[in-house]
Amino acid sequence: MIGGASAVAAGLVADRVFGEPPPAVHPVAGFGQGMARVERALYRDSRVAGMTHWAIGVGGAVVAGRALDRMLGRRWALLVSTYVAVAGRMLGREATAIGDLLVAGNLEAARARLPALVGRSPTDLSESEITRAVVESVAENSVDAVVAPVLWALVAGAPGVCAYRAINTLDAMVGHRSPRYEQFGWASARLDDLANWIPARVGAVVVAAVRPGRARAVVRIVRRDAAQHPSPNGGVIESAFAASLGIRLGGSNRYGDVVEHRGVLGDGREAAGADIGRAVRLLDQVTVAVGVAGLLAASATTLTRRLWRGRSRGRTDRA
Repeated sequence: MIGGASAVAAGLVADRVFGEPPPAVHPVAGFGQGMARVERALYRDSRVAGMTHWAIGVGGAVVAGRALDRMLGRRWALLVSTYVAVAGRMLGREATAIGDLLVAGNLEAARARLPALVGRSPTDLSESEITRAVVESVAENSVDAVVAPVLWALVAGAPGVCAYRAINTLDAMVGHRSPRYEQFGWASARLDDLANWIPARVGAVVVAAVRPGRARAVVRIVRRDAAQHPSPNGGVIESAFAASLGIRLGGSNRYGDVVEHRGVLGDGREAAGADIGRAVRLLDQVTVAVGVAGLLAASATTLTRRLWRGRSRGRTDRA
């Protein structure tokens, strides 16, 4: 188990050092292209068709994870699959670029860059609204791109983390609400919620742990505000970030012609451009804490097993 946790930690380090693989050879990009072709072949306005699409994608990812195990061995497979599944460096880089533009007063350039990170319409957004969009994306993706892949890798190895990345990618592809995907994307959306339920709450606990001075506020705001968010997981981690940073998140977002009204998360001040850098630093702290916690948990588990086996052998000898 310690070896597995070390491999997962090494995957996190690899992401920080190398960043995302080039799109032309990125396995997740290839997966997305393949599943788009599957969608074109299978699409029907029904949940059954959507569940079939989901099963093909996730089943294929599990098979790929097992193939990595056989080809590379468990530890190397874990390192490689974790590196591919984690995207913390890219997330921080994109957010920082927008934050730098806001701090420099270049609002139009920040609006133009925003779609690379979030799905909402950037037209006419103010500095505070752009900042809120970026911080919310950093918060939500701290789970999708860091906490959840690490937990699934630790619990279920390369097949598990590959399956998680497939689940999350399918949700991004077809899980959003629209006339086309209301039925077809139902399974992808619901199963992504399920896969992220524990990681989102672990993420909130980690946020409180790395910012102990704001821990009480994190607990209070998550308990009070998280349920207002339309996502059962997004509200938890976004509330935790809002409380930790002392700002307000949530409100109304426009996605094309659709306006989504969310409750207000947190009771701090309105977000400003410099808060993006603070959110990225929090993301970095969460990433380090998750990696270290995985190693410590693995060490404790291994030590407990060894002590238990030693006691069991001692009882056998005495008998």
